[in-house]
Amino acid sequence: MTTSQLLTLVPLVLLTLSAIPAVLIFMMPERAVRGRIIINITAATIKVLLVATLIPFILDADIAPELRFAFLPGVDLVLRVDSLSLLFTMLSALLWLVTTFYAIGYLDGRPSRRRFFGFFALCVTATVGIAFSGNLVTFLLFYEILSLVTYPLVAHYGTVAALKAARLYLYYALGGGLLFLTGTVWLTALVGPVEFSVGGVQAVADLAAERPGVAAATFCLFVAGLGVKAALFPFHGWLPRAMVAPAPVSALLHAVAVVKAGAFGLIRIIDDLYGVGVADSLGVLRPLLFLAAFTVIYGSVRALLQDDIEKRLAYSTVSQVSYIALGLSMLSVTATTCGLVHLVHQGLSKITLFFCAGLSAEVWGIKKISQLDGLDKRMPLTSAAFTVGALSMIDIPPLAGFITKWQLGTGAIEADESWLVGVLVGSALLNAAYFLPVVIRMWFRQPSEMPDGPDPHRTRPVLEAPPALLWPAVATAVFALAVGFFARAPYSPLSVAQYLAERVYQ
Repeated sequence: MTTSQLLTLVPLVLLTLSAIPAVLIFMMPERAVRGRIIINITAATIKVLLVATLIPFILDADIAPELRFAFLPGVDLVLRVDSLSLLFTMLSALLWLVTTFYAIGYLDGRPSRRRFFGFFALCVTATVGIAFSGNLVTFLLFYEILSLVTYPLVAHYGTVAALKAARLYLYYALGGGLLFLTGTVWLTALVGPVEFSVGGVQAVADLAAERPGVAAATFCLFVAGLGVKAALFPFHGWLPRAMVAPAPVSALLHAVAVVKAGAFGLIRIIDDLYGVGVADSLGVLRPLLFLAAFTVIYGSVRALLQDDIEKRLAYSTVSQVSYIALGLSMLSVTATTCGLVHLVHQGLSKITLFFCAGLSAEVWGIKKISQLDGLDKRMPLTSAAFTVGALSMIDIPPLAGFITKWQLGTGAIEADESWLVGVLVGSALLNAAYFLPVVIRMWFRQPSEMPDGPDPHRTRPVLEAPPALLWPAVATAVFALAVGFFARAPYSPLSVAQYLAERVYQ
C-alpha cells in the first residue's frame, strides 16, 4: 500500500482511536479501573503521536487525505484532514490526553466512572468528527452527536441542579442544531451538496449573486445554530449553569469540545463555505462583528459580578471565545489569523484555569473567590498555574493571550475598524478587574479558614493536590507560556494560523 493510500485511512483511524475506547469502556465492569486507565491513556497518546506525524504531510506537502461513504442519495459522508482540521485536532488530541490524566485523578474512588469515561470518549469522538467533516451534512451529523453525548457528562452527579443544567444545555444545543439543520437542508436544496473549500464554494457564491436575500438568510441560520455552542449572546445562557458538572467536564466544555466546536464551525462557514468576500457582499459580517464585540464586553461585565469561581470563568469564556468571531468578521489576514489561533490560545489558558479551580474545590472545598485568601501557602503550584492562565487572559506579554490581542488589534486597524481597539482595551481592563483580585487574594492575603476542610474523599489533609490532578494543570500552564514565547517557531499555532489565513485571502 502506497503512502497516499495509507493517508486516506488517517481520518478513519483517528476517529476510531476515540470511538473504540468508548465501546470497550462500556463493555467493561465498573470495577475494571486499571483497564479503563490503560485504554484511555494508550488511545489518547497514540492519537497525539499520529496527529503530530501528519503535520509535515498536511502543511508542507499540502495534502488533504479524505474518505467517503455513501449516506443519502447524492450525498456522501466526507472525512477529510486539511490544514484547519489538523490545527483543531491537534488541540483536541493534546488536551484530551491531559484531561484524561486529570479526570482519572479527579474521579478516583467515586461512582459511575465507567459511564463518565465512556461518554467522555464519545464526546471526543464527535469533536474529531466535526474537525474532519468535509461537507455540511457530515458536520451536522457529528454536531448533533456531540450535543447528545455531552448531556450525560453535564448530568453526571445526578443531583437536581445537575439534571436541570443538563436539560437546559440539551434544549439550547438541540435548538441550535435545528437551526443548523434548517440551513443545511435549505442550502442543499438550492445548490446541491456542498463541500468545504478554502476561500468559499463557487455554488454558494453563485447563489449569493442571484438570490442574495436567500444566501444571507441561510448564513444567519448557520451562525445562530453555531452561536449556541460558541456561546454568542444571546445564546450563551446554558454555559454558566453547566458548571455544576465535574471539573474535567467543565474543562472539556470550554477548551476542547462544545464551545470550540461552535467556534470551529463559524470558521468553516465564513471561510470555507461562503468565503469572506461573498459574506461581506451579503452584508452579514458587520452585524456579526457588532454582536461579537457586544458579547466580548457583556461576558466580561457578567464575569466581574460573579463570586463563584467557575461561573466567573464561564462568563470569561463567553467573552473570550467571541474574539474568534471578531477576527473572522473583519476583512484582514491578520484578524483572521487571530480568529484561528485563538482556538488554541484560549483553550490552553482556559483549561488551566478550570483545572486549578477544580483542584481548590477538590482538596479544600473552595468554590468562591472570597475564600481564596492565601491559597499560595497551601497550594503554591496550583496558585502559580492559575496565575499563568489568568495573566494570559489579561493579555500580559509574552503569554498566549497577548499574542491573540496583538493580532486582533493590528487586524482591526488593517481592516479600518479602529473602534474595535477601544473594545479590546475595555475588555483587557475588565479582564484585569476580574482576574487580578483573584491573583492578589492568592498571593498577598493571609490564609483564611477553609470552608469545609479537606475533601472527605481524602484520608488525610494535604497541602497540594495529588500528582494526577496537579501535573495536568502545570502542563497546560507551561503550554500557554510556550506558545507565547515561541509564537514564531515553525509549526507553532500562530504560524499555522497565519498560513491558513493567507490561503483564505488568496
